[in-house]
Amino acid sequence: MKMSRVVVLGSTGSIGVNTLDVIDRHPDRFEVFALTASTSVETMLAQCARHKPTFAVMASEEHGKLLLEACDAEGFRTQVLWGAGALEMVAAHEMVDIVMAAIVGAAGLAACLAAARSGKRLLLANKEALVVGGQLFMDTVAAGGATLLPIDSEHSAVFQSLPPDPRDWASRIDKIILTASGGPFRNREPSTLRDVTPEEACAHPNWVMGRKISVDSATMMNKALEVIEAKFLFGVAPEKIQVVIHPQSVIHSMVQYVDNSVVAQLGTPDMRGPIAYGLSWPDRVSSGAAALDFATMSGLTFEAIDTVMHKKRFPGIDLAWAALAAPHGTTAVLNAANEVAVAAFLERRIRYDEIHHVNTETLSSVRPEAAGSLEDLLGLDLQSRRAAEAAVSRLSA
Repeated sequence: MKMSRVVVLGSTGSIGVNTLDVIDRHPDRFEVFALTASTSVETMLAQCARHKPTFAVMASEEHGKLLLEACDAEGFRTQVLWGAGALEMVAAHEMVDIVMAAIVGAAGLAACLAAARSGKRLLLANKEALVVGGQLFMDTVAAGGATLLPIDSEHSAVFQSLPPDPRDWASRIDKIILTASGGPFRNREPSTLRDVTPEEACAHPNWVMGRKISVDSATMMNKALEVIEAKFLFGVAPEKIQVVIHPQSVIHSMVQYVDNSVVAQLGTPDMRGPIAYGLSWPDRVSSGAAALDFATMSGLTFEAIDTVMHKKRFPGIDLAWAALAAPHGTTAVLNAANEVAVAAFLERRIRYDEIHHVNTETLSSVRPEAAGSLEDLLGLDLQSRRAAEAAVSRLSA
């Protein structure tokens, strides 16, 4: 069996750590070629000690030099690099077979495109690459001959529930149903959401995730971004994508076919499941995730997202379909605004309920004109961030 060399973009985050855990379970199949991180020098040093990658890349020169000094002191042979160019280099390296794209936010887009252009197996855990890159990203995947496999639990579930030949999708699919846990505030009185603290928003009832995506799960902006992602991944019309709340997080998503039969993917809420599937596809290997125990399962329940109370709790969910109906590039505006708004909330500069205000105000003030290249998209992203920061400043004044 051929050994697959893996690059983990964002190795110190929760997805990256889980990816390395799965790789550790299969030393005969996977070898770590490169690891990348933003600022977590100590965690990266420990990962270099264990996995001995050929390259370790930090986002900035400051953190790169700190890691280089630490690696030299330990006598590691890992070559330490830094900067966006180094990220793209390891993602596109000729010796690499698989790239796990787990960098949070739009910062990972360029490296994802580099991997796509180079024809890698690209495991996409960074939903922003599609939300920002959209059709440009999908066109790059096709032109480069890359294999794109979604790692988000919902999109992995959809992929596993679809016919094996994408040419059959359009004629057979009636709708894609994305499930959402509802997060920590599913039953909270909407009028009290203004008092939510960052600690409360990051306390997800089912999943262990980073702070940014935990807040997105609480507001359900993560689901809005996943609707956008599903549109590009599976080539379905936005009106064929539905969201339902499923508090138990056992059914990760479903596909309803034209004969009204439904195929669903089930599993425990553990990201190692979809990660193992992406690494080994089309095979399957052990992931370390616990098996479902149907004998002790109390029940599976579902709630409509469009009830009056849920609309008040999760006003951002409708922004997905609105952005997809707007001019090309609007999804990139939404993503940038949300990143800025969530960061401001975590820094306690705005209230929890003001995240949605920043998003809608930015969408109203930034009108995409041209977004046909990576440079256009990055320029639009910067413009949107500035508009969102201005909105935050007005709220926190």
